[in-house]
Amino acid sequence: MISFFICLLALILSYFIYGRFLERIVGVDETHVTPAYRLENGVDYVPMNKYKNLLIHFLNIAGLGPIFGAIQGALFGPAA
Repeated sequence: MISFFICLLALILSYFIYGRFLERIVGVDETHVTPAYRLENGVDYVPMNKYKNLLIHFLNIAGLGPIFGAIQGALFGPAA
């Protein structure tokens, strides 16, 4: 259990320290427009709400897509 907390602390510290390091080296341009806005065509490039984007990211990373897909299919039929 102690190794979990050590790794968690290392992850949190690395997030802040390495993030500042990369920001100094690479730089951050707040005026840069993302491809979702620059190439928006309504099909492939569509700006999304940050909560919907987070949900899709979580489902893809966590591998819950097949589970939620089956639930959606059972609830809504072929329209899902």
